[in-house]
Amino acid sequence: MLPQTSLRLSEYEMVLAHTPVLLEELIELLRPEAGEVAIDCTFGAGGHAEAVAARLGADGLLLACDRDPHVAEYYRDVERAAPCETRLYHGNFADVLARIRDASADMIYMDLGVSSMQLDRRERGFSYAYDAPLDMRMDPELPLTAADLVNTLGVDELTDVFRRYGEERYAKNIARGIGAAREKKPLETTGELVEIVKRTIPTPARFAAGNPSRRVFQALRIVVNDELESLARGLEEAYRVLRPGGRLAVMSFHSLEDRMVKEFFRGHAAGCICPPGLPQCVCGHEPTMRVLTRRPVVPRVQEIDANPRSKAAKLRVAVRL
Repeated sequence: MLPQTSLRLSEYEMVLAHTPVLLEELIELLRPEAGEVAIDCTFGAGGHAEAVAARLGADGLLLACDRDPHVAEYYRDVERAAPCETRLYHGNFADVLARIRDASADMIYMDLGVSSMQLDRRERGFSYAYDAPLDMRMDPELPLTAADLVNTLGVDELTDVFRRYGEERYAKNIARGIGAAREKKPLETTGELVEIVKRTIPTPARFAAGNPSRRVFQALRIVVNDELESLARGLEEAYRVLRPGGRLAVMSFHSLEDRMVKEFFRGHAAGCICPPGLPQCVCGHEPTMRVLTRRPVVPRVQEIDANPRSKAAKLRVAVRL
C-alpha cells in the first residue's frame, strides 16, 4: 500500500470555482460502479473526483494524487462528501502509480495540463493574463522556474523549446527578443515576457485568435514540469496497474499530449504487426487494449460557452483486455 503524504497549508486563498471539463462524457465512458477502485491522477479542484466517488459506494476506493499541495483544501471537501474511502497523495502521478505493486485499479483517469485553480492564482505565474512572477511550477518544490529557463538557456535552446513544446511559428524571433532583453536585466515577471512576445512577432500575429503568448507559456510550463516525460511514464504505469477490464481515460489540451495518448492506445490495440506482404502472421502479437473512443471526445458548444477553457479538451478512453 502507498504511504500517504501529509499536506499542510499555512493559509489557503480561495480561487474561482473550478468547472470540471467533459464531466458527463468521462462518467459515461468510465462507468464507475459500486465497490470499484479508481485512481484520479490529477485531482486539481476535485470536480471529476467528486462525481466518480459518488458512484463508488461505501465499498469503493478513490486514490487521488496531485503535484500541487494547494489541492488539500479541495480534497477535504471531496473527502467529507464521498461515500467511499478516499486517499490523497502529493506527487507526480507517474511516481505515485509506480509505487503501486499490483494490477488493482478498475479505472484510472488523467486531466492533463494546468488547472483553473493554478491559472487563477496569480502568484503561480501560469497565466499571461496577469502580471506575476515567472514561476509556472505545479509543485513549488521543483528546482527550476520559468524565470530560470528564460534567463539561462541560450537563444538556440529557447528557440528549440518554443518550437518543440509550443509549436510556435515565431520561436526564433521571440528567443532573440528574450536574449536582448535579459542583457539589460533578468526577466522576472509574466508581463515582461508577454511584452517581448508582442514586440518580436509580426503585427498581424498579435491580433490573431487567442493570446500571442499562449504557445510560449505552454512550452515553458511543459519544460518546467517535465510534463511530456511524466505522461509517457504515467501511461505505462497506468496500463500496468489496471486490472483486466479496467478503463484508462486521458483528457489532453494540446496536440503533443493528444498525439502521445493516441499512439499509446493504438500500439496496445494493434493486432498483427508483421511487415506487409508476409503470407501469414509470425509475430503472434495480440491486442491488449480496446479503444472506446474512435475519435477524441470534445466539448459540446454549450460547455464551451459556459467554460471557454474547455475548448481545447480532447478525451480518449481505452479498456485493458
